[in-house]
Order: sequence, then C-alpha cells, then structure tokens
Amino acid sequence: MSSDAAKGDRIRELMATEGDAVAENTRGFNRGRYESTGRLDDYEELKAEARDIKEDAIARLPELIDEVRETVEANGGTVYVADDAADANRYVTELTAEERDADRLVKSKSMTSEEIEVNEALEAEGVEVIETDLGEWVLQLADEAPSHIVAPAIHKSREGISELFAERFDLDDPPETAEELTMFARERLGELVEGADVGMTGANFVAADSGTMLLVTSEGNARKTVTATDTHVAVAGVEKLVPTVEDFSPFVELIGRSGTGQDVTSYISTLTPPVDSPVPDFESDDEPIADGSGDDRDFHLVLIDNGRMAMREDEELKETLYCIRCSACSNACGNFQSVGGHAFGGETYSGGIATGWEAGIEGLDVAAEFNDLCTGCSRCVPACPVGIDIPWINTVVRDRINRGDADPGQTDWMFEELVPDEEPAGLDLSTRLVGNYETMAKWGSRTAPIANRLSDVGPVRALAERVAGIDRRRDLPEFASEPLVDWFAARGGARVPADEAEREAVLYPDTATNYVDVERGKATVRALEALGVRVRVPDLPGSGRPPLSQGMVATAEAAAEDLYAGLAPHLDAGRDVVVIEPSDLATFRREYERFLPSESSERLADASYDAMEYVFGLLENGADPSALRAPSEGTGPVASGKRIAYHPHCQARTVEVGEYATATFERLGYDVRVSDTECCGMAGSFGYKTDYYELSVDVGEPLVEQFGDTDRTVVAPGTSCTEQLDALLDAAPRHPIEVIAPRG
Repeated sequence: MSSDAAKGDRIRELMATEGDAVAENTRGFNRGRYESTGRLDDYEELKAEARDIKEDAIARLPELIDEVRETVEANGGTVYVADDAADANRYVTELTAEERDADRLVKSKSMTSEEIEVNEALEAEGVEVIETDLGEWVLQLADEAPSHIVAPAIHKSREGISELFAERFDLDDPPETAEELTMFARERLGELVEGADVGMTGANFVAADSGTMLLVTSEGNARKTVTATDTHVAVAGVEKLVPTVEDFSPFVELIGRSGTGQDVTSYISTLTPPVDSPVPDFESDDEPIADGSGDDRDFHLVLIDNGRMAMREDEELKETLYCIRCSACSNACGNFQSVGGHAFGGETYSGGIATGWEAGIEGLDVAAEFNDLCTGCSRCVPACPVGIDIPWINTVVRDRINRGDADPGQTDWMFEELVPDEEPAGLDLSTRLVGNYETMAKWGSRTAPIANRLSDVGPVRALAERVAGIDRRRDLPEFASEPLVDWFAARGGARVPADEAEREAVLYPDTATNYVDVERGKATVRALEALGVRVRVPDLPGSGRPPLSQGMVATAEAAAEDLYAGLAPHLDAGRDVVVIEPSDLATFRREYERFLPSESSERLADASYDAMEYVFGLLENGADPSALRAPSEGTGPVASGKRIAYHPHCQARTVEVGEYATATFERLGYDVRVSDTECCGMAGSFGYKTDYYELSVDVGEPLVEQFGDTDRTVVAPGTSCTEQLDALLDAAPRHPIEVIAPRG
C-alpha cells in the first residue's frame, strides 16, 4: 500500500472513531470564540498589541534570554537553556533522579514537555511521572497522544473515559457522568500529588524583567503542582519570553476567548519562583505547613531551543514563534473539526500552525505527513489572536517538501513542453497537474465538447484516479467551447458608451469563469452594464492561485508578475478591477504582497473588488436598484421568488467581502439565510483527491444539515463551493450575481 493510500485509510478510520467527538467540541469552541470576542469592543486592537509584543520579543530574544537568566538567578532560581530535547532531558533527569532522588514527579499540562518527551526520559531513570491535567491523565492511562493543543483528550467520549477508568482501576461500578468522572479523577490525583517529590509545569509566558511566569489553566492543577512539592521545574520554549509583566495583559484577554470561547480562563496564575509559600507536609497531622519551610524551595527554569533559534532566522518560519498555543486555528478549521490532531498533526503539535512547528523542530519529513490537510481556506487567519498567516507557512513548507521530494533525474518531457511552470523536474504528477490547471482548462475549452465526453468515460476516470489521484466519484468540470473573453469580443465589446458611463471596470476573466462557468461572467457583465459601468474583458493570464495551492511558489510568483503586467495599463487608466472568483480576489489582497513590490500590490488590492462588493458600492453611490432583477419579477430561476440560501466563500469571509452579497440581496428585497459553516470542504482540488474525498464530504455535512431540505435557491460565489454544494444538495447552485443580473 502506498503512503498516500495509508494516509487516506488512517483519515477514514479517525473520522469513524474520533470524528464526532472532535467535531462537537471544536465547533463548540469556535462558536464560543465568536461570541466571546464579539463582546470585546477593542478586540482588533488587542490582537494588534499582542502581535507587536511577540514581534518585539522574538526580535530581541537573545537579549531577553540573558535578562531572564539574571532575574531568575537574583530571585534564587536557576536557568538552563537547552540546545535540544536530549539536552533538556539530561538536565531534568539529572536534577530529578540524581540530585533529588525523586520517586515521583507530578506535571501540569505542557506541550513543550510533550515535545521533548520528558516523561519517557524520566521513567527510563525510574521516576514515576503523573499528569495532573484531567485530559492529559486520561491519555496517560490510555497510552495515547494528545489530539488538540488545548483540550488533549477532545477525541474521547464520556462513555469511553468511563470504560477506561473501569478497566484501569478494576471498578465494578465506574463513574459515568461528567461530574462523577471529574470527582473520581480529583480524588485519585490528589493522593498522587501528596506523594510527589518534584513538580513540573510549562509556562504560557515568562517576563524577562522579573522572572514572573503566567500560567493559564482550566483546573488549577498548575498551582497544586507548584506548591505541593519543594522543587519546581518549569519547561518552556524560548519563544515564551516577553519583556515585562505588563506585556501579559493582552494575552490574558485573548487566550481563553481564542481557544475555548471563555471570557476568562478558570485559573490565571502569576508567580515569581521560587515561591515563598510554606511547603506542605502531608504526613504531619500536627504541623502540615511549617513556618519557614518555603525557604527550602528550589526552582529551575529550563528554556528550550530545539530548533527555535534557527526558526527565528528563517523569514518564512519565524512567524510560527508568535504562536501562543491557543488552538483557535484548529477550532476554525473544517478539516481539523472532522479528523482532529491524530491526523492533522505531527509528533507534538496539531492544526494549521503545526506545520510551522513540526517543520522547524522535527523536520520537513514530519510536516509532510499532514501538511496537505491545510487547504489554504484561510479561516484560521482572523481567528489567530496574533494574526499569524498560517496558510502562507503551510504553502512555503509545501514548496520545500515539493522541492525536496522532486527527483532531479526524472525528465518531465511532456510538462517541459506544455506547461509554463517554474518547478523542478520530477515534481509529483498530481501536484503538477493541479498547479497547471489554467493550461488544462485552455486545452479543455479548445477541444470541447470532445474533452467533456471523454472525461466521463470509465477507463479515463480510472486512469485519472490511478495516475493523478482524482476520485472518480467527483463530477469533473465541463469546459465551455467559447471562453468568456471570446464571447465578449464576439458581442462587440463594451456596450455602455464612454461618455455615458458612471465608471469603467475591467472584469477579470479568472480561469474558472473564462473556461468553465462562463454564464456567471456573462451575468456579471449584464449586471454592471445595467448599473452604468463600461466593462472590458481583456485576455489576461491566471492569478497563480492553483499553483499556490500546491506549494508551487515560484510558479505562483511568476503568474502574479505576468498578471500585474497585464492589469497595469488598466490601473494607469483609472479602471476598477472586478473579480468574480473569491479565491482570486483573496490572492490579490493577501498573497500578492509577497510577490510584487509593495506599491504594485497595494495599488492592485485597492483597485480590486469582489463582484457583489462592487454592485453594493454602486447602489450605495446612487445606482438604480430597479435595473437589477428583484424577486418581485416572479420565480424564474429563483425558487419561491425571493428566498435565498447563501454560503459565503471561506476566503471571501477572510478578506471581509462575503457580507456584500447578503447586503445586496436584502437591499433588493430577497430573504437571505446565510450559512455559518466556515468552509464547504471542497477547497479547490482537495475534494477531488481520492484520499480526501470522504473527508471533504464530511466537512461539508453541516451545509447539508442547514440547507439540505430547503426550498430556497442555493447560491455561492466560489467555483469549489458550487461544485461541493451541487454534489451534497443536488441543487445546481448559482453565483449570487446570476440571481440579480438582468436576464440575457
């Protein structure tokens, strides 16, 4: 079995065994995030402040390491900076097993300790390790890895935990309710904490100027871990350093809201170790807390490099170090909601940001195991409290994986002749095919309808599935024999005279609109002309979105440069750029700033509009709404006359243009129901892949729940969205502008 096939089987297994529990919890966290952050008037300002603090801290990291060493040592503690996991474990085991001769160490939740596998190192030296976080303890008993950064046992059901306790503790009448399970764990863990010799915590943040730590927990177990033993070991990545205690403030406001939807996490602890509280003697009934026993406390801060300083010097991976481990990116991700971190994750970290962590700490081979589960839908970007461009990190790592996996001895003679990409020879065939979709679409259009007939022939689909991994259960796009650009030229070009035009616009003929869904392009022309816009549809190259989705960064950059060169004369003439496909608009506004000079990217972003955004702007500025098709004109293509079920494109939401369709529909008198699903699951080529077909369908299932029995007309602006909704609902969705444009 190939590695890809094994990956597909593993995903299907996890969807069946863990998917329901993961979906229920992550979607709940995500809803909570919207509700909690919605109550913050200064949410965006707090995010900007948090981002600034992290940028400054990472830029000054060597200086902050020196500073925190001085302050902790002045407080009476010890700082050790470990080069890697082995170095950290050597220090911790020597301290615990040899110097302290400890029998038991108790831990609060720490992803960094998971990363270095300190439990295994301690146990190998004869030290019993007990996790005191309820989720971590459950996984320790089950001998399983965490599946979520914040809620490690999110994949476990209450019934499953009850069965686990019954098995491990030989219980005839095991606890069943959530309260009973919690009380059982509290009693067991309380006894274990009392007999511990050393306590270990992580740290959410460490202030370099004072050595003060911020610990954010849901159960208070970190406080027990610190105070119940006389030796406290804190393990933290060097990126957890911030300059001052005052810098904790925005993170306290953001971390709970972003991760679990809580306004404030249950326990927020600031401590400057070694703490001076007395050390309890659990065996003494007469004097369990002796005065002066706090003087015996010992504190060790183990700061972990383990690849982080190299990541700091890597301009593409550096942003990963801004991560505050809140899990918002996981909770907002459709794919993660369906499979969890056991599929969408590496050795330690999970979710979208895991690609950066695993590539920097473990290497590209580990990141490659799950990187393609990030589809670039971008819903993690507004969710991230420090504004990390997680899709870009995934794209860059995918590019590095591509180039590392490419066989330079393989000659792709067919592609060298037929496609204009910038990638090395030996690139994976499926990757190259999707990345060069524009070329395929051109040939498909030129040879339609023959190409369309052949694409449905069984042997052809079987070959496509075997060679390129394109699942035969998906309907392939039908190419138009007359591209939009040719249609526009054949009709005689612009029909609104220049001297009568309110504005002049270039309608960008994206690949999907130009060669496949030409009707939405024609509808856009009609709608804009009805509102007094002089429209041009020039022959322009693709945006580079397909190669970008495959990690073909050099090819995407070349496409951006070519397209800008084609659009520049129109920008010089003061024309607006109207974009039908949301993913292309998102590329203009987000990724092009990485490919073009800043002046050029800003100029294009400022002049580019989503089609419905543009229509809304025209109406707001005095255009006559009666020129568009209102629901009062009868049912026509609009079922029930005025009732719309609208699914905004994921990337349209991210660049904040998804709401313009709703606003325009409502202005014209339509009744609109908007989906609350972050992503439909199709995600360009992702839903076509055999290994991910079932996952793609599962991600779209909430749309079936919301719109499956609707009598409304289903509309969606994205090509992928309409393909997925058509497959899920059998509804033949339309682009929003096709509903409101005058009939042709």
